[in-house]
Amino acid sequence: MAEGDDGQEKTEEPTPKKRQDARDKGQIATSKEMFVFGGMAGATAMLALSKGIMPWLVGEWAQFFTFTDADHLETLILAKLGVAFWQTLLIPLVIGLPLLAMIGLMQAAVGGLVFAPDALGFKPEKIDPLKGLQRMVSMQSLVELGKALLKVVLLVTAAGAVLMPLLPVLDRTLTMAPGDAAAVMGDGMIRLLTAMTLALAVVGGVDLAWQLHSTTKKLRMSRQEIKDEMKQSEGSPEVKGQLRRLQMEASRKGAQRQKALADVPNATTIITNPVHFAVALRYVPDQPGAPTILALGRGPMAHEIIARGKAAGVTVLQAPPLARALYFTGEIGAEISDQLYTAVAAVLAHVYRLDNGIGSEIPQIDLPDGLMLDEFGHPLNGAQT
Repeated sequence: MAEGDDGQEKTEEPTPKKRQDARDKGQIATSKEMFVFGGMAGATAMLALSKGIMPWLVGEWAQFFTFTDADHLETLILAKLGVAFWQTLLIPLVIGLPLLAMIGLMQAAVGGLVFAPDALGFKPEKIDPLKGLQRMVSMQSLVELGKALLKVVLLVTAAGAVLMPLLPVLDRTLTMAPGDAAAVMGDGMIRLLTAMTLALAVVGGVDLAWQLHSTTKKLRMSRQEIKDEMKQSEGSPEVKGQLRRLQMEASRKGAQRQKALADVPNATTIITNPVHFAVALRYVPDQPGAPTILALGRGPMAHEIIARGKAAGVTVLQAPPLARALYFTGEIGAEISDQLYTAVAAVLAHVYRLDNGIGSEIPQIDLPDGLMLDEFGHPLNGAQT
């Protein structure tokens, strides 16, 4: 049983991540015998499909050796050589491209198509004599020897089973016309290739089963390797605990924002900047304590606070410096900073006058120098806004 670097036996099936990492490195199941089978099957199919044109094809090629105009013999030879040259180039393409496609489909079905640059790199261990000797006496070499012997036995048996009955028929082709002889030989070739294809299918199936087993065995993991992978994928307990705390904090803040928006209609006034910041305040004169922040937000949250406040008939007042100061110093559900009592009191007095139908101008709002803040919460160094 193989052992990992940690000394534990590799008895566990590879995880999906282990398989994907191996795939990225080009370590996938691949069967050379299945490629041979696919190529042979494709060649047999193409030959069977072209059986009907075989006599015509032989006749066409025979024309290359027929010269009727002795006066222009050199010209005819050159012309026919040119045609023969192009046909010689075209036929391998017509035959080769479908075979390449067949082999590609075969690999896609076996282990998938992968482009792995890492597999193309130079590996010194490949030329290590000691490791090369170990590979020569390994189980893999014995399996390869067994496959080779099986292939020879099956191919010889298949060829003998097809050719022995055909020998008398092939002997008569010596007296036939070229086209008829080609048809007979083509039929015999199709039978031979079909039998050999079936033999190669058996060898390919055995090789495929071995390659799948061998690839999985190489990727097996020890229990410690699985634990280490889980730590890398999911993080250490400390990191996971920190993530859970952050998630809980985000969830708490989300619930707090939703509750704050629901409380906006209960606000006494909403102070804005005019749309980038919004703070909803509630103050009940007969109750002890300073004004309380029901909701605060910036950007989309500010827009939502303003919209809900207007829908509920809450007075919305533009006071940019105060809105920023309240936003950066306050918290939802908490009383305002004692440094802002005077400014907020002036605003609330103005709001109460408006609510009672007593028109008045917006009062001058004075803030401590330390609370004159910009949109990022940085001090403005005493500059008025």
